[in-house]
Order: sequence, then C-alpha cells, then structure tokens
Amino acid sequence: MVPTFLSSDILTSMSEESGAMSISIVREKGQLTIPKEIRDAAHIAEGDPIEVELVAEGILLRPKKVIDSTQAWFWTPAWQQGEAEATADIDAGRTTEHGSAEDFLASLDE
Repeated sequence: MVPTFLSSDILTSMSEESGAMSISIVREKGQLTIPKEIRDAAHIAEGDPIEVELVAEGILLRPKKVIDSTQAWFWTPAWQQGEAEATADIDAGRTTEHGSAEDFLASLDE
C-alpha cells in the first residue's frame, strides 16, 4: 500500500494490486464513512464490527464477522475436518445413492 497525502487534512491510499482509491473525511466524534464500493467488495454491512489497527503504513481497517453462538459448533476445527473429509469422499465418488428411505435403512443392516 502506498500512502499519498492529498492535503494536510486528508490521507488516502492507493492499492497497487487493485488500483482502488477513495477519500473519506473524518467527522466530529471520529466517524468515517467507508465508500459503498469498498463496503460492497468487502461484504461489510451496517452494524458489522471493524477492527482498527495503527500499523507502520497507516491505519488498517479489518472487517470482523461475528458467528452466532448457536452456529459456532460448525466452525470448530473438529467439525471443519469432518467437512473436509466428507467433501473429499464426495469428490472421489465414495458415495452411495439410495432410491428410498427404506433402501437406506436396509443398507445399514448390511
């Protein structure tokens, strides 16, 4: 990221990778509007938490998504490992299709 000073009051950055550039003005109480095209590209919605960090190159804004506690089990390492194994089995064709629920239940007895 290459910092560019446009005036003594405004700092903006241009990404060498994306070429995206925008200017936002810091308001009273430190409020800053993130331009819509950047919010859309980063999938940031109203109410989303944003981590703010001071780094050597300037200020880094990092969107954080909060996982609902009732869904947290899905993101545990053990569950994600099982998901990866299931995906590998499906991709390798290690699946069986059953014509009906009765056929499925009968296969469990085999």
